[in-house]
Amino acid sequence: MHNLRHYIYDWLVEKGIAEHIAKYLNMFILLIGVLLIALLVDFVTKRLLWKFSSSLAKRTKTNFDDILIQNKLPRNIAHIIPLIILIEFVPDVFSDFPYVENIIEKSLKVIAILLTLRIIRSFFYSVRDYLKTLPKYKDKPLYSYIQVVMIFLWVLAIFAIFAIITGISFIQFFAGIGTASAIIILVFKDTILGFVASIQVTVNDMVRIGDWITFEKYGADGDVTEITLATVKVQNWDKTITTIPTYALISDSFKNWRGMMNSGGRRIKRSVIIKTSTIKFLTDDDIERFKKIELVSNYINQASETIKKHNMERGIDKSVLINGRNLTNFGVFRKYLQTYMDNHSAINKSMTLMVRQLEPTPQGIPMEIYAFSSDIRWQNYEYIMGDIFDHVLASVKFFDLEIYELAVATTD
Repeated sequence: MHNLRHYIYDWLVEKGIAEHIAKYLNMFILLIGVLLIALLVDFVTKRLLWKFSSSLAKRTKTNFDDILIQNKLPRNIAHIIPLIILIEFVPDVFSDFPYVENIIEKSLKVIAILLTLRIIRSFFYSVRDYLKTLPKYKDKPLYSYIQVVMIFLWVLAIFAIFAIITGISFIQFFAGIGTASAIIILVFKDTILGFVASIQVTVNDMVRIGDWITFEKYGADGDVTEITLATVKVQNWDKTITTIPTYALISDSFKNWRGMMNSGGRRIKRSVIIKTSTIKFLTDDDIERFKKIELVSNYINQASETIKKHNMERGIDKSVLINGRNLTNFGVFRKYLQTYMDNHSAINKSMTLMVRQLEPTPQGIPMEIYAFSSDIRWQNYEYIMGDIFDHVLASVKFFDLEIYELAVATTD
């Protein structure tokens, strides 16, 4: 290259071109030549690497090499040889222009650093995409760890670039940065907090990709789609996206529904308020009428016989209904609902199942159904719960009970 540079320059001078013009023409001709060679080498190298990697990917059983190609790792590597050519020969092109040569040389070194980062990023992204295909790592926040490593590498790269531009050695420049550590910590505060939070989230297994979480503070209610160093993305049920700071997962309270999803049952906890004035002891006529209700027929037969025997043995005066032991329409209704839930096909019988009476309120006495549906899918869960309480509301009147309804006064 050195001989060629002088040959072109001497040839131009021989042709009668002024020396200062010959320098510029010489530089321009050499620059065009080097750039054309670099572009040609880049094109050939990319083609060769692409054919080699594609052929290798077809022969191997693993899909990792396919992912490497998708993330353009071979293409990025192909840029190395043309860059080496430029670093080797471009300074000679500008040897007659020391100031420009210095700028070009530094620029090529900066480009080399950036290309190295690009190659490393492509490799890390390929590893991430490959691990996501494995069940063991599918729900892990891999992107957070890649971001941590990339931030560290970017910091080193920025230090190296500044060292190249200023002409100070990397070690001296890095040592000088220590005095500005307080400013660096302030600038990267969210990143540091996010890094610490992502480690705690992973170690404690607080959130995984695909978990359904509810975070009222940020209005999030949906599936976690992405966990990064700084943010957690949640796709809400209305298809909107909520972005939550990663460190908020350890500093604030949120609800993760994973336990419910893994349990095989989704809780039903809802009550109806029964008017206290409609609760009564059952007369013999009431008992005979309620015996026709299939789900409580056996219960009423057994209970009424037991109660009658108890009252007779103790000589209870039953001319007054309150004396002795008695059945109530409220108690029979509770038993009816318990039997109804026990026989419901959509209820998980291996989990807690009960119908209970809650503490009386000024409006009446709440009768609560506490159970778990066997289908945890939201739409099906709502249908099951609606079906149950449709039946509850319709069956109340058969037991001479009424549900409390707030009467709203109207004015003309």
